[in-house]
Amino acid sequence: MNILISIAAFIVTIGILVTVHEFGHFWVARQLGIKVLRFAIGFGKPLWTYTSKQGDKTEYVLAAIPFGGYVKMLDEREGDVATNEVHRAFNRQPVWKRFLVVLAGPAFNFIFAIFAFATTYMIGIDSVRPYIGTVIAGTPAAQAGFQEKDKIIAINGAQVSSMSEVRLSLLNEYLQQPQLKVTVQTVDEQEVTRELDLSSVKLLADESDYFVKTGMSFWRPPHSSKILQVLPQSAAEEAGLQQGDIIISYDGIVAESVATVTKYIHQHAGQAVELKIKRQNETKTITVTPKAQEIDGKTIGLMGVHLARVFSDKDREDLLFVRHASIGEALSLGIADTWKMSIMTLKVMGKLIVGEASIKNISGPVTIANYAGVSANIGFTVYLGFLAIISLSLGVLNLLPIPMLDGGHLFYYLIEIIKGSPVSERFEAAGAQIGMALVGILMVIAIYNDITRLVG
Repeated sequence: MNILISIAAFIVTIGILVTVHEFGHFWVARQLGIKVLRFAIGFGKPLWTYTSKQGDKTEYVLAAIPFGGYVKMLDEREGDVATNEVHRAFNRQPVWKRFLVVLAGPAFNFIFAIFAFATTYMIGIDSVRPYIGTVIAGTPAAQAGFQEKDKIIAINGAQVSSMSEVRLSLLNEYLQQPQLKVTVQTVDEQEVTRELDLSSVKLLADESDYFVKTGMSFWRPPHSSKILQVLPQSAAEEAGLQQGDIIISYDGIVAESVATVTKYIHQHAGQAVELKIKRQNETKTITVTPKAQEIDGKTIGLMGVHLARVFSDKDREDLLFVRHASIGEALSLGIADTWKMSIMTLKVMGKLIVGEASIKNISGPVTIANYAGVSANIGFTVYLGFLAIISLSLGVLNLLPIPMLDGGHLFYYLIEIIKGSPVSERFEAAGAQIGMALVGILMVIAIYNDITRLVG
């Protein structure tokens, strides 16, 4: 069932974002007087087609393979064009029109992200107050003087109110300058600014939690550990664990938190662990043997589950809150989130290129499908936020000056603007080969990372 949910959520995700992207090309082309012959979502065998009866008689297609789409415009390079329609061919348009048509795809991805983020704020986002948990001695966090139950309220002067905001702001500021000023509210309600120096810490050296690398974690009261998702072909699935199971204890030890359960499982690779679980109104004992996986030179055990924290009513009230915003504020926040995450994505890409970030941080379709399923299981606003992040990521990726991507075509048009004439077909052909190689390498890395995560 989890696999089906992930697959369905992934198809819906790709379908929505591809439609948004291609609609951008389609709409702007139509507005600029360029004739559109076909608007297609997906590739391969058409599942549904419709041809408009009026105007340009554009053909609309929904195809079987949902990994992409395209907008086919009238173009003399792709076939004969009637004399009376030559002026509407894409290749006959001035360079500024062609530039806008190509730019529209990524632009619509950003616009979608803005409105998706804004919608989550208007509906209300379930948020966690950013209290600091355990601080590890000798780490940058300990040297800065952070204490358990400090509440983070600002990073480099920018106000933060939730755990997710802290994570985003910390990484964004770190990518710009590793010395951070973090303002906290102490347990006695005093505001103190601490100097967090992360110069010696490579937060993106691997795919593990970058916040933990600072030497601190987020505080959590004791809570139950509920299985949100069981991964296919995992130790948990083989043992018979199911979505919705609540872990009561492991090898007779009371399961006080997700962190303690996870740590114990990591320490018992290849060893049988006896779990006492609650399934609906029934208590069961299930033995699971975590599968061994090597991560950063260390062998750890993995059950293959996503765990959710279940708090008591009092702790929930103390720790959790819902962030609401008016329409105007929500749009402002949506724009700000889209901008910050887009810049952060570019910075991370830069770190990948210079070798300061691990290629393990690159994810492919399997990981995206998994997160799509998890977010869809949690709720609509979480899934909508996930859609926004993937949409802006696609927007950024498509603007990179790589042939085959929209950014590659925009780069050619910039050259054309500067030199006064289009680039040669030979230059375009060479660029296409380079682009195919780069995209191919990226896909191989992403799929390899997906497989290693899945096997683990």
